[in-house]
Amino acid sequence: MDNQLIIPYLEELDLEVSEENISLLLAKWNQVRSELETLYRKRDQKSTLQLMKKGIGYFLQFLYWSNDSQVNLKEPLPLNLLVIKPVNLEERITYILSRPNLFHSYRQLSELFTEQEKLFAKKNIVKKRLSQKG
Repeated sequence: MDNQLIIPYLEELDLEVSEENISLLLAKWNQVRSELETLYRKRDQKSTLQLMKKGIGYFLQFLYWSNDSQVNLKEPLPLNLLVIKPVNLEERITYILSRPNLFHSYRQLSELFTEQEKLFAKKNIVKKRLSQKG
């Protein structure tokens, strides 16, 4: 996947990794998700584009942070080099980016967030266990 496709979604984000910022980011996503669900329920697809762009940006930021990577606007780490990521990420994010205001794109983005949250939690549990043993 070409990094140039994701750069516009990263430009407005806080680039510093921290546990507090991850919690805030997930709270922001939940707010955006709630607003998107309302719009899709009303079948107001035209109003969803800006919120979907925000949601995509939040996901990409969470994805990089989950991999202990800073978001670099000039040269983001290619998605295929990230270790902790949902299955078929490149194909799924390409679909979302090509049709951001469709309901199916929203569902896919929501699923990606859920999967990434689980992977992130698993990583933290393993990390905590390793630090207790060592």
